[in-house]
Amino acid sequence: MGKLILVPTPIGNLEDITLRALRVLKEVDFILAEDTRTTGFLLKHYGIETRMFSHHKFNEHSTTERVIQRLQAGETAAMVSDAGTPGISDPGYLLVNHCIKQGITVECLPGATALIPAITVAGLPNDRFTFEGFLPQKKGRQKKFTALQDETRTMVFYESPHRLLKTLAQCIDFFGADRQAAVCRELSKLHEEIKRGTVFELHSYYEQHPPKGEIVLIVDGKKDI
Repeated sequence: MGKLILVPTPIGNLEDITLRALRVLKEVDFILAEDTRTTGFLLKHYGIETRMFSHHKFNEHSTTERVIQRLQAGETAAMVSDAGTPGISDPGYLLVNHCIKQGITVECLPGATALIPAITVAGLPNDRFTFEGFLPQKKGRQKKFTALQDETRTMVFYESPHRLLKTLAQCIDFFGADRQAAVCRELSKLHEEIKRGTVFELHSYYEQHPPKGEIVLIVDGKKDI
């Protein structure tokens, strides 16, 4: 029986990969990549020639069974997403779940993820927090905000640049204009930016400075009166 190894990859800076991750990517029989072009750039940078296969949210239901068969036959696979740790708002759960049900060993290497650096530098309470990932784009979005109105823990969201203003506006509506927050943009990259303030102040800033790149939004929880 082979095994599946989840391998975190850099969220921006290519140096943010562990020596163990590089060794695993070289030694496994094949790599499952969310986007083979993105992963190909990383592998080329480090001179890794392991064969890749595409495995993403649009094809994982059709590819999972074939992967399981190869693992059962004794092969070892590494799974990577475009950035960060597989399974965290990225493909991974379905295959991991099937492997566990089939008695196949699953390992996950420690490594890059955007939410931990963001919650660390935001300056908001981080002893307890809730990771909400990407908010629903349409259906269920208001319901999610309503459910979070009484949340006392710091909230962590992943957001796209073209939806950030909408999300901040809804934070004003549901949490109040003076709720403290931080926008962590392009973490570990050349144009990394951390903006802190109230959700109203952040909304005003990004109205004048349209955001680009990958964004983690940190919002303070409701305070007990």
